[in-house]
Amino acid sequence: MSYSKVITLEQFIVDQQSLYKDAQGSLSKIFRSLELAAKMVNRDVRKAGLVDILGNQGSTNIQGEEQKKLDIIANDIFISNLERSGEVCMIISEENDDVYYVEGAENEKYVVAIDPLDGSSNIDVNASIGTIFSVYSRKNPMAAPSIDDCLQKGKHQVAAGYFIYGSSTMLVYSTGVGVNGFTLDDGIQEFCLSHPNIQTPENGKIFSVNEGNFEDFPAGVQEYINYCKTKDKSTNRPYSARYIGSLIADFHRNLLIGGIFFYPPTEMTPNGKLRLIYECNTMAFLVEQAGGAASTGTERVLDVKPTELHQRVPLFIGSKNMVDLAVAMLNEEATAAVLA
Repeated sequence: MSYSKVITLEQFIVDQQSLYKDAQGSLSKIFRSLELAAKMVNRDVRKAGLVDILGNQGSTNIQGEEQKKLDIIANDIFISNLERSGEVCMIISEENDDVYYVEGAENEKYVVAIDPLDGSSNIDVNASIGTIFSVYSRKNPMAAPSIDDCLQKGKHQVAAGYFIYGSSTMLVYSTGVGVNGFTLDDGIQEFCLSHPNIQTPENGKIFSVNEGNFEDFPAGVQEYINYCKTKDKSTNRPYSARYIGSLIADFHRNLLIGGIFFYPPTEMTPNGKLRLIYECNTMAFLVEQAGGAASTGTERVLDVKPTELHQRVPLFIGSKNMVDLAVAMLNEEATAAVLA
């Protein structure tokens, strides 16, 4: 790559500023805060085996999940950096029970939702993990900030994206005008444009699901999995099964090369396992901007009205034709059950 053609994240944001819903630079400040926080988390992830930040913290989050030490570290880093941006009045995090109100920022217009370290169960085995974020405008800037500002449908996101800490560190984000990816150049410590205008294929050859739960899935989901594994040259089947167990890693791979990720309802988790606000909305916003689709199995993810901060929903997301077929098979089963 010619260094004269390198475009940094900051340069890109300035060049694209006229396309933003917000043209005053407020969003740019939030992105700078997120960028710095991600570099700090990336630093800690890279030295995880050398210092005492691996393993469990000894506490659980509101979902009852055991928190890793890096979960807590990443949460603190992102919240403190977003506080200093001067543009955020509220922060909601998968690791916090309630809304975090930024002191002295009652008049600011933005709310940020974060999953500080997605895939944290993979930390100790050195698999890819990441940070998921989304940005909303307050519904009524003239009123006091409230939890109602946080419980907005995903289609109202102003911006959404994720950082993935893998073989390279990347930022993938959208402000509603396409999806772009940036890779961190460790030498200059800048995120540089590496994946402009990402478009996900309408069809893919990968399906990502925890097949260990197969017997607990609805019959329509079982039917779709069997479809993916059946030989058929005309549709390039069987598909390849790829499942890392980290949403951000599985989604990132499928976004770039095509595929479907799904976490359907089970007997133990009838509402699914993934969080609507912190995970599903962000990924749904990105995949739709890239030409893909995201569904709960019954409706478009971005149309779901949240009723609580840590609400869970089933998720079918990825290449549009694959998602459409999976949802159709699921609904055939649901229709048959109603008519029986």
